[in-house]
Amino acid sequence: MGKYDTTMLRNLGIVAHNSAGKTSLVEAILFNTGMTSSLGKVDNGTSSMDFEEEEIKRGITLSASLNHCTWQKHSLHIVDTPGVSNFLHDTRRCLRVLGGAVVIVSAISGTKSQTKQIWDWCDEFEIPRIAFVNKMDKERADFLKAVDDMEKSLGARAVIVTFPIGAEENFKGTIDLLTMKARIYKFDEKGTYDEVDIPAELLDEAQQLREQMVEAIAESDDELMEKYLEGEELTQEELLKGLREGTLTKVFTPVFCGSALANIGVRQLLDYIVACLPSPVDKGAQTGVNDKDEPEERQPKEDEPFSAMVFKTINDPYAGKLSLFRVYSGTLTPDMTVYNPNKREKERIGSILELEGKKQVSIDSAVAGDIVAVPKFKYTATGDTLCDLKKQIMYEPITPLKPVISFALEAKKKGEEDKIYTGLQRLMEEDPALSISRDDDTHEMVLSGMGQVHLEVAVERLSRKYGAEVVLKEPKVPYREAIRGSTKVQGKYKKQSGGRGQFGDVWVEVKPLPRGSGYEFVDNIVGGVVPRNYIPAVDKGIQEAMKNGPLTKSQVVDVQITLYDGSYHSVDSSEMAFKVAGSMAFKKAMEACQPILLEPVMAMEITVPDDCMGDVIGDLNSRRGKVVGVEPQANSQVIRAEVPMAEVLRYAPELRSMTSDRGMFSMEFSKYEEVPSHQTAKILADLGRE
Repeated sequence: MGKYDTTMLRNLGIVAHNSAGKTSLVEAILFNTGMTSSLGKVDNGTSSMDFEEEEIKRGITLSASLNHCTWQKHSLHIVDTPGVSNFLHDTRRCLRVLGGAVVIVSAISGTKSQTKQIWDWCDEFEIPRIAFVNKMDKERADFLKAVDDMEKSLGARAVIVTFPIGAEENFKGTIDLLTMKARIYKFDEKGTYDEVDIPAELLDEAQQLREQMVEAIAESDDELMEKYLEGEELTQEELLKGLREGTLTKVFTPVFCGSALANIGVRQLLDYIVACLPSPVDKGAQTGVNDKDEPEERQPKEDEPFSAMVFKTINDPYAGKLSLFRVYSGTLTPDMTVYNPNKREKERIGSILELEGKKQVSIDSAVAGDIVAVPKFKYTATGDTLCDLKKQIMYEPITPLKPVISFALEAKKKGEEDKIYTGLQRLMEEDPALSISRDDDTHEMVLSGMGQVHLEVAVERLSRKYGAEVVLKEPKVPYREAIRGSTKVQGKYKKQSGGRGQFGDVWVEVKPLPRGSGYEFVDNIVGGVVPRNYIPAVDKGIQEAMKNGPLTKSQVVDVQITLYDGSYHSVDSSEMAFKVAGSMAFKKAMEACQPILLEPVMAMEITVPDDCMGDVIGDLNSRRGKVVGVEPQANSQVIRAEVPMAEVLRYAPELRSMTSDRGMFSMEFSKYEEVPSHQTAKILADLGRE
């Protein structure tokens, strides 16, 4: 591509919910800009962007992929992002470093909750957007309905710039309200069209929509507004300038239309991407902190000290690690040494690569605004900053999303645990939304992520890339046990069998503590009836016994143990004897103190369409959940609830089914609560401990 001035760069993400046509639009852009010789299709596996085996198999984008092209002497870095809720974390990481976004709205289904989530992230990262109403040639396509849905569900102010001629099988082309010209397409996949006058039957509607557009544009600029109010006609150049200004300031969102799959309206969209979306210069300075922890800025200029942020990592078992980053300032060349302030390590730049989907192309340099990749960094991970060693700066890393689902992992073959762990570590470098842990209570290896499909894909990649095969199992619920009553008991350990005997004798009082208190040991020994050096052994014996409660062999919590009396033998007593005595006392006490079962309760936040709220709340009630709040949010409801973990181990696919894939949720551990008695009986029966 060659080197471009920073003002001529555009970094944009193509974003939307799944099946809106993101990848098809990127393929059409690449074809129209000459990057590909044919129109790639997702359905037949010829897409240059969805190239991972798991993506081809499922026909969906699972991981953000990059490409670049040129249009009207501008350099475009394009990121095709996932729209499936299980993989939106990758979209969020990309948005953190992008300058603008094209939001695709389906002419058939409008927007979904995933679109709303992405839209909110664009707000968070202050990303200007333009919208493309796609699939105008498909059955049930309705342009104005899609625009209306966009305004209501996203809270956007939509300004229509191109308008469809017909819909469904009668879709013929588009009307540009800025130029007041129509494009009639030949439907030859090459994007061939004839520019003609607006059809007479659509002229009144076009003039009305144009007036609405002109008014919105005038409102974005004081000079234009003054001219408009005085009744003067705004020139095409003024309208384009105002359209750009309104987009950059996020006053409104320009809306365009077409069909990505049929390559209709795509060149028009490209024209407006270049005209309306920001360059790195438009976005302005990036703020971070220097090595003295003071705020510092970097301007998007080539002569500034180098700085960049890594937003994605790709691991290949053969080619090694590839780090993708956005250059914020300065110039990067091969053989440079850069500094990673997050890890406090230097990194050597080998080759600098531009990604064209799966293909990697070496380039001589990267400037402010460029998105590039560098292989084989030793220390750098996703979210890290790279900078000039002499002019250090660190940017705020991307806040990870919290996992919503966990599964236990079990190796298919014995002895492969190390291979599995190594492979998972590599996958977690690529995908920080994955996490692996070992549950101390259940002794299981637990893989957590953003949904069932997310974990299934991770397991498939683990097998394909690293030859480690595992089985996903529903994880065991980490129950706890507690007590309802109080008691005083003796624990006496006496053993005499030739030689030195063993003697330890303690009296303890056992009481319940408020939920969440944990464990408290009180030493009330007076007069030396239990020697000082033996008291820690009593405490240790009790704590070890607490690891295996009488009901489910789970950890006992929320108890107070007071050691108040006992006796010892001057010869036979030992730390071991008192440890055993403490353990015996606790076990005896548990029998008398009415043991109860506690279960983990999750705090959930569920976003669902208005029409699904009743079903979802009813379902939560059937899961023993408690709704603690409902908050309306643009055509949807945010339900906050507390639900036992055991009831939501497989909630993700069930919510998708209830809401036709329009619902989203997050959850995190909240607290432990007592299990109702009838439920306890069922759990014990399932565990075979009735």
